[in-house]
Amino acid sequence: MWGISHRILSIAVASLLIQCLRYAPLVDATPASSCPAQYGDIPEFVLKYAPLVYLHSEDPYMPSAFATLLENSTPTINYTPVANVPSLLTLDNLDSLNSLGGKDIFLTSKEGIRALPEWFKGTRPDKTGKTVDAVSSVVVVRDHGDGKTVDAFYFYYFAYNQGNTVIGIQFGNHVGDWEHNMIRFENGAPQAIWYSQHSAGQAFTYQATEKQGLRPVGYSSNGSHAVYSTPGTHDHTIPGFNLPGGLLEDETDRGVLWDPLLSAYAYSYDNATELFTPYDASTPTNYLYFNGRWGDQQLPDDAEGQIVLFGQRKYVSAPNGVKFKGLVREEVCPGDGECVIYDEVRVKRGGVDGGSG
Repeated sequence: MWGISHRILSIAVASLLIQCLRYAPLVDATPASSCPAQYGDIPEFVLKYAPLVYLHSEDPYMPSAFATLLENSTPTINYTPVANVPSLLTLDNLDSLNSLGGKDIFLTSKEGIRALPEWFKGTRPDKTGKTVDAVSSVVVVRDHGDGKTVDAFYFYYFAYNQGNTVIGIQFGNHVGDWEHNMIRFENGAPQAIWYSQHSAGQAFTYQATEKQGLRPVGYSSNGSHAVYSTPGTHDHTIPGFNLPGGLLEDETDRGVLWDPLLSAYAYSYDNATELFTPYDASTPTNYLYFNGRWGDQQLPDDAEGQIVLFGQRKYVSAPNGVKFKGLVREEVCPGDGECVIYDEVRVKRGGVDGGSG
């Protein structure tokens, strides 16, 4: 995830569960011990058609428990620790920071981004696809209220984003990374899927996507975790397009298969009240209301290790959380621009099926 500045860099460089049987399981027989906690009265189709994700075989940064960031960070504003914060930050009290600076607060890693501490690496899914003891996914269900349309968001959290390499230099590294798929349902049937990719993304019909059983498959790019519909090489010099060749490229493959549902919290979202309601009463909720950033602030230009080129930087600021990801959208795509929903994957790259995604 590059953030909004990715578009600028592109131009500059170019010029130079649940119950085990409620959804199709990752393997033929999922052991009872690996089944996720009850999802209460969540619509069954939200679980039945939930995406599976292939993590890149060489990616050192696996999905992470988002609570781990709280254990290893200090709230700061302009690189200065915030006063009067709770002695122990948790998913239940993270929103208390909103009264102490809110959107200006960064959850700054104690070691610093350049240290690349071990906890950045997250948790590798086990053979069932579960990130054991690491809740690393959030499911959010938004009913449009028209009696037929439901959007289900599947968010994936990583403790670290390693940016792309351009002329031998990494750009866009940051702590904290939220990516997602969104599936639009009509009368319980999946219609289209959004794949988030850096500052943009792509949408496909459900029919067009690769599936395991009924569950669509996503491919997480090496280091940056943008989600694509196919394995291979994906150019994103122009956000939202996968051209035959380019200067900014992501790599995906059939590496480690991850089932996000096995370690997830699930909520409904009411856009009128802007409230999240957990499907399980024991699920923490308040962290979803945090207005600040899930990681470090961009390093100053004169800081050791920072590199500035074409106005872009090696180390950039962390993203906001789930509630800032366009939960209320009329189209499958977020934002107000044109929303193209592809009905096929087309381009072949890197010797495997590539595609528009």
